[in-house]
Amino acid sequence: MKISITGANSSVGTNLLGHLSEIEGMEVIAGVRSKSAFASLPQSPAVTPTTISYDDSASLEQALAGADCVIHLAGILIENKHSNYASANVAATAAVVEAAKAMSVKHIIFISVVGASASSSNAYFRSKGAAEELVLNSGLAGTVVRTPILMGPGTAGASSLIGTASSGQAKVLGGGDYSMRPLDTDDLSSALIKLAAKEAEGSQVFELVGPEAIAYKDLIKKTAGLMGKEVEVGSVPVLFAKIGAAIGSTIKGGGITPTVIDVITMNEVVSQNADSQIGISLTPLQDTLTKILNNE
Repeated sequence: MKISITGANSSVGTNLLGHLSEIEGMEVIAGVRSKSAFASLPQSPAVTPTTISYDDSASLEQALAGADCVIHLAGILIENKHSNYASANVAATAAVVEAAKAMSVKHIIFISVVGASASSSNAYFRSKGAAEELVLNSGLAGTVVRTPILMGPGTAGASSLIGTASSGQAKVLGGGDYSMRPLDTDDLSSALIKLAAKEAEGSQVFELVGPEAIAYKDLIKKTAGLMGKEVEVGSVPVLFAKIGAAIGSTIKGGGITPTVIDVITMNEVVSQNADSQIGISLTPLQDTLTKILNNE
């Protein structure tokens, strides 16, 4: 089986590549934006790195040539001067869809986010929803996997959590009362491999979250406890944070915005977890946290 991956040098991408490289007969094309990212990819005979540009259909088509499935991981939460939601989340997905059609790829898997909707008032969720629709309406077999905060070695969520838990005294948005469903990156990789291996038809949307709902403040305290530490969690008023973010992002031309703050503080709730549908077992939250801490 041959799988092409975009955003392959992300923490999710490198985790997935590690799992795929252990499967006999697997061939993986790892798409990244520049050759400098090659060094961050797992070294395996099964993995062939290649550079892609979402503005260059030829490079995309070359990366997807002969693939049975493409897993589109690339996208952004935080905009900057050079990349925004319209280009990185929507236009890039459109380019991948068109390249997949041109190269007769059978199946597109798109990693989205819990809360995505093309009609959302939040610009990030709206862009991910628009990208979902491009995949689901492509005419090819399309699978969308909506995920919550991802936890694993090297993820931004894990780094932030460990730093906060280590601080002794932490102030977090709204006191950290919002509910999270952290998903282990190994579990996401297992799910993606299962989905890629199945003969897909039509369009499917899965919401895959971790096994335990937990308030962010409690997640911080749980992590600190596993480190043998105590942490006092205080509150940063969300309104004040949004005002500061609006000013700062305007001056810098990007960064944390009110939109991002709304994403961070959203309750991660799904009507049905897709673990049983996909056929995977979820890692207990404590095991995920222990794994992260052991890799520090």
